Amino acid sequence: MPSTLRNNFRRRTGLLLFVLATALLAPLAQAQQLQTKFGCNMTRNEDGEKVIYGDTGEFRLNGKRIEALRWESALYRPTHGFECSIDSSDDPQAEVQRDGARENWRITLKDPAAARQRRGYDFFNHGMNCSIRLQRDGDKLHVIPSCPALCGSRGNFTTLSVDLKTGTCSYEQK
Repeated sequence: MPSTLRNNFRRRTGLLLFVLATALLAPLAQAQQLQTKFGCNMTRNEDGEKVIYGDTGEFRLNGKRIEALRWESALYRPTHGFECSIDSSDDPQAEVQRDGARENWRITLKDPAAARQRRGYDFFNHGMNCSIRLQRDGDKLHVIPSCPALCGSRGNFTTLSVDLKTGTCSYEQK
């Protein structure tokens, strides 16, 4: 094969490989984004007592960057109520992963003890950890908390799922 033909072949092959690699890797290089606002409530009977769950929130994530974070989770009984809340002022940080078609974020706090103290929760010590997993599976967002640091006298936020298209919520059954 003459050298000119060989060089043309190498250039075209190299260009083809570059285009193919770019096309295949482009979805992996894009930042995973999540933008949702939700408002959920449910009344359920627990051991003969009426219990009302109420949650409102907003998550705007662009890869690891948290653009907005706000979640208030409340549980009301006839004689008393409990609440948990987290927002951008609590110094959250995000990790992001892709697991097949699912996108997963894990939100933690840089200093959960300081956030708890700032909120005035120095009485019941439910622990100083705070982790909230957000798992997007198609149009469904599963919100899985383990964040007792930001709950006053309540053990944790409420686990729930939100349909990102309709805004419909479902609470985990106890």
